[in-house]
Amino acid sequence: MKKNTSERSKLPGQLAMGLMIGVTALWTFWGVAEMYYEGWWGSWLNRLPYLIPGTVTLFLALLAIRWPSAGGVIVIVVGAGFTAWWWGMAAVRRELTVGRVLVQAPLSALLMVIGVLFVFEGRRRKELIAHRQMPELTRERNRWLMVAVAIPSLIALGLTVYWAPTLLARVDDGYRGARRIQGNGVSLVWAPSGPGWNWQQSWGGYPSWDSLAWYGVPPVGLDKPTKPAGHATAEDMMATGLCRFLSDDGLELMAEPQDVWRMPTTDEVIGSLVRHGESAGCTWDGTSDRATCVITPDKETPLWAPDQYPIYYWTGDEFSADEAYFVSYRGRVGQQPKDWGNPRHGYRCVRR
Repeated sequence: MKKNTSERSKLPGQLAMGLMIGVTALWTFWGVAEMYYEGWWGSWLNRLPYLIPGTVTLFLALLAIRWPSAGGVIVIVVGAGFTAWWWGMAAVRRELTVGRVLVQAPLSALLMVIGVLFVFEGRRRKELIAHRQMPELTRERNRWLMVAVAIPSLIALGLTVYWAPTLLARVDDGYRGARRIQGNGVSLVWAPSGPGWNWQQSWGGYPSWDSLAWYGVPPVGLDKPTKPAGHATAEDMMATGLCRFLSDDGLELMAEPQDVWRMPTTDEVIGSLVRHGESAGCTWDGTSDRATCVITPDKETPLWAPDQYPIYYWTGDEFSADEAYFVSYRGRVGQQPKDWGNPRHGYRCVRR
């Protein structure tokens, strides 16, 4: 009877340590994968933020496994604070849905439950110490500590092995001028570096789809004291879009429309995706969330700027009244709110 009771008393601690290691593994996978996918540009300062969640959860795991009572309380506090911040941010963006909550709960709110389980584990260990069972306790704790370090380390190593060949072979010829790209069934000149290509704003990001489409609405410019109601349309993008105002050489914006440049369609971006300076042979069926390509495209010149943040290009097409299409450098096709503007979403004007 005493043995069964002892085994049951281990359950909260085993669950706590197993779940905490699982959360650490998930955040490690997300952080390392995203660092290689979207953060691999410029200096290491641009990449390190992706490693913070996994590093923090690993630290919490080691802390709570070593000192479960104090560590459990800290895990509860961190979990509650992170959940409030993350869900609050989603609510502000009007993105807090039941589905999103269910997806995010294992990565945020679950920490509070884990923290409570660690507190129970702390009580069990105090009883073991009181009954002079330190050798058994030390062996058990050390095994969990090794597992907590080994699993995220193996995940990070596996992702590095997967991504390293692609990143080390990535092509950047350094030229940021206008380029004609002979793609899969499309031949277009893409704008040079400047206001027609990834025009970074003072806040560090790039214009939203709405801002690009309404550029020519008086007063001409991206920063308007009062924006039109609702969202821009594909017709607005053609009538008052920023690309219409781009000079013939693509280096400056004019006061009046020049009608030389325009925003590319989704099909045109997909058809122009490249790998090692050649067309990746990509096509899109108009409905799938990913293009079909002969070879997997990459974030390389002449289409992309590997040393800049954007990994998605807005297109001139709208998905709905509220969302517009974007294409990733690996051929993913998605949609985002038209008023969404962040450093990952860039754009590039085109002409024949």
